Amino acid sequence: MSNWIYQLKITLINSKPMIWRRILVEEDILLSNLHKVLQTTMGWTNSHLHHFVKHETFYTERIPGDEMWHEMNNVDYKGMKLNQLLRFVKNTIIYEYDFGDSWSHIILLEKFLKPNEAIKYPICTGGNMNCPPEDVGGILGYMAMLRVLRNPNNEEYESYITWLGGEFDYKEFDINKVNKLLAKRNYGMLQY
Repeated sequence: MSNWIYQLKITLINSKPMIWRRILVEEDILLSNLHKVLQTTMGWTNSHLHHFVKHETFYTERIPGDEMWHEMNNVDYKGMKLNQLLRFVKNTIIYEYDFGDSWSHIILLEKFLKPNEAIKYPICTGGNMNCPPEDVGGILGYMAMLRVLRNPNNEEYESYITWLGGEFDYKEFDINKVNKLLAKRNYGMLQY
C-alpha cells in the first residue's frame, strides 16, 4: 500500500451546474490507471483520446506512428505515477478527454490521507450531476442540449430524445454504481 492516499476533486471545467467528483486514490497510481478511474468515475466511455497537462507539457499514451508526437510537447506517460505530477496540497493538473469536444477537467489535490486497510482504493466519496453524453459537442453543445430538453415543445426535442435513447436526467449521480464499477478489475472499463 502507498504511503499516502490522495483526496482528489475532479471538476468538469465550465460546467453549470458544476459536474464534479471526489475520489481517493493511492499516490503512486499509474497515470494510465488514473485515466481509467476518471473515465469510470465521471461516466465517460473511453471512446476518445486523452492527456494530462501540467506546465504546457502533455502526458499521454504514445501511439505508434504518431508523426506529430515531438512537435506537441508530449511525454509518454507509460510507467509515470500521479505523485510525479501532484506533489503538494492545492497542486492541480488538467485532464482533457476527447480532443474534438474538449472535455477539460481540473484535478485538484485536496489533501493527503493515511491509508485505511478497510478501504479498497480507488473509491469515490462524492460527486454532483450526471456526465454529459459523448459526442454532444463539448460543454457548449451540452448546455444547448439541456436548454432544448427543458422545453418539450422545442422543434429539436424529439431528435435529442431519439439520439439519447430516451430521457436524460442531468442531475443523476449514483455513487454506489460508480464504486461498484471501481471495485472491478480494470475499474469497470472494457479492456482496450
